[in-house]
Amino acid sequence: MASILNFVQINDRLATAGQPTIEQFTEIKNAGYDIVINLAVPTSEGAIANEREIVESLGMQYFHIPVIWENPTIDDFDQFSNVMQTHADQSIFVHCAKNMRVSAFVYLYRRSHEGISEEQAKAQMNKIWRPNPTWQAFLDRQMN
Repeated sequence: MASILNFVQINDRLATAGQPTIEQFTEIKNAGYDIVINLAVPTSEGAIANEREIVESLGMQYFHIPVIWENPTIDDFDQFSNVMQTHADQSIFVHCAKNMRVSAFVYLYRRSHEGISEEQAKAQMNKIWRPNPTWQAFLDRQMN
C-alpha cells in the first residue's frame, strides 16, 4: 500500500491516496478495503477510464464524486459525507489525483462528523499539503 501515490493510513478503517494504478486496486482489495471513493474528475492526471469496472470486478463497491479542483462545493462534500456515513462500518479507501481533494474532505469529515480535534485533523491533511486559497476558503466556510 505504501507504494500508492501519497498514501496515508488515517485509521484502521480509512485510508487515502492519490490515483492508484490498475494493479494497485488489487492491493487495496487484499488490504481489506470494501469501498472505494474517487473524488477526481475523469480528466485528472492518471485517471483510469474503466475504474468502476476494475474496482467492482474485485468485489469492492465504487463511488465516484467528481470534485472540480477550482470549485469544491458543499454538495460535493455532502455526497461524500453520505457515503462515509452509510458505510461507516466498512473499510473505506478514498482517492483523487494527488490526495489533495481527499485530504481536505477527510479533514472536514473528521472535524464535523467524528469530533476529531483541529490539530489532529489538520496534521493528517498537512502530510499531503497546505490548502491553497481556494481550498482554504472552502474549508473555512464549512467550519464556520
